[in-house]
Amino acid sequence: MTDHLGELAALGTAVCWALGSLAFTRAGRRIGSLPLNVIRLALALVFAALAGLVLRGRPWPSDATAEQWWWLGLSGFLGYFLGDLCQFRAFIEIGPRLTLLIMALAPPLTAVIDLVALDQRLSLLSVAGMATTLAGVAWVLSERTPAGATPGPASPRLRGILLGLGGALGQAVGLVLSKRGMIGYEPLQGAQIRMIVGLACFVALVLATGTTSRLRAGLRDRGALGYATVGAMLGPFLGVSLALFALQRTSAGVAASLLSTSPIFIIPLATRLEGERVGLRGLLGALVAVTGVALLFAG
Repeated sequence: MTDHLGELAALGTAVCWALGSLAFTRAGRRIGSLPLNVIRLALALVFAALAGLVLRGRPWPSDATAEQWWWLGLSGFLGYFLGDLCQFRAFIEIGPRLTLLIMALAPPLTAVIDLVALDQRLSLLSVAGMATTLAGVAWVLSERTPAGATPGPASPRLRGILLGLGGALGQAVGLVLSKRGMIGYEPLQGAQIRMIVGLACFVALVLATGTTSRLRAGLRDRGALGYATVGAMLGPFLGVSLALFALQRTSAGVAASLLSTSPIFIIPLATRLEGERVGLRGLLGALVAVTGVALLFAG
């Protein structure tokens, strides 16, 4: 009899990501996406180091092999750095609800990467699931501005959608690489390696672009720091640790399907906390997209 701990951990991750995305959106609107990424990864790394000290007696992943550092580090570069760079900018451009909905495309993209890299064949049910997910996301994105709302310019919306797609691709590649790097290793320390590499890349980008003044200003913004702290606890620390635990305790397909339910959780949160007006199309489209993910991995 299975204990379903992996499935429960994946659902917990989806809830954490939904809540964390709201906190990060508010922080990013105040200080910008690049300073936010540096701050939130630094905070998450501190949380992870403290947890590692308490749970394992060592704050850093010093027992990881060179191969684990390679795969998890590469996952951190593509997922935490490139993927999150796109995703967090998308939070600001189009909001957390639409961004997380676009991120539901990560599982189908993961399946495509597996197909290309491992030459795995997809069943008709899997193909139907991919098409259903794409249709659900496209349906929501085609929704017009609700009556009474102020329509925004088209170019930032298109840019936000493209950024969201970049974030989904980064998450998909990172998921595949994390699965390889987590063989025989603990989730918390695996998440730490990804954080270390991602943070190093963001710091290098700040130095290369000369945006240290924006980072210093962000560190002085107490409101933004509060939101970033909450988001860091829920997202890259607790959420990702639960996600890696889920990958160890259940199949990557099941984990990815449950991780993709964040758009369902974000709808009531965005309505309540962000004041978004979500129409029937927005609700049904999110349900269709998540159903497509479930069909994909059922196949």
